[in-house]
Amino acid sequence: MENLASLLPLTKPVAFFDIEATGTDPMFDRIIEICVLKIGTDGSQTTYTQRINPAIRIPIETTAIHGMTNEDLKGCPFFKEVAPKILEVLGDSDFGGYNLVEYDVKILTKEFERAGFEFTTAGRRIVDAFKIFQKNERRDLSSAYRFYCDRELKGAHGAQADVLATYEVFMAQLKRYPQLPREIAALHDYCNAPDERYVDSDRKFYWRDGRAYFSFGKYKSRALEQVARDDPDYIDWIVRKGEFPQEVIDICWKALRGTFPVREKS
Repeated sequence: MENLASLLPLTKPVAFFDIEATGTDPMFDRIIEICVLKIGTDGSQTTYTQRINPAIRIPIETTAIHGMTNEDLKGCPFFKEVAPKILEVLGDSDFGGYNLVEYDVKILTKEFERAGFEFTTAGRRIVDAFKIFQKNERRDLSSAYRFYCDRELKGAHGAQADVLATYEVFMAQLKRYPQLPREIAALHDYCNAPDERYVDSDRKFYWRDGRAYFSFGKYKSRALEQVARDDPDYIDWIVRKGEFPQEVIDICWKALRGTFPVREKS
């Protein structure tokens, strides 16, 4: 790996880190693995990797992503036990990562708070490879036309030029990707496949261990089944309010009658 200090002047170390967790909700989920790659001002590298017992169940949906189970982590330390070491490794470094601010920093900050340790990003500069990727590799029609058709799109944002370019891009995609379906109905399913992490298309409920959990409101990260039992008036309010998508209303209406979403086994 090339020496970062030879490309950028570093006034203090940069700690690149990545976190695996039981889920994506900082209020509810827990870290199960952290790795820190620390780059010194001279370009030197040190790596710290630690698996952590989350003390809560790892959902089957999460295990399917990173492969770790509670059984794998039962002998690992709890976060509170390794928090001092993580703080020591991070030191006063600036931070680097991929989608760091939206995910890793939030979960790490909440874990330190729960463990009773002070942690802040104040005074730290954060570089995010995901943000750089977004800003430099555009995903607009002109970029797609350049990538797939190897030509510059003239007259972009004019309806005729855009629709002709879109058709050319689509034709080029069919040629480039032999794995694409070759029927319109199948392509429709391919393009509009729902996010398998969520119960409904509006992402109001997500799957956790095969059960529906709220992803919004005062019961965020609580199981629909539990809320229907403990606070049915809230579920009834969602049904009666009339401002939620019909799919969500149907899910809640059935929940009030004891029927809950069941995830089909793939």
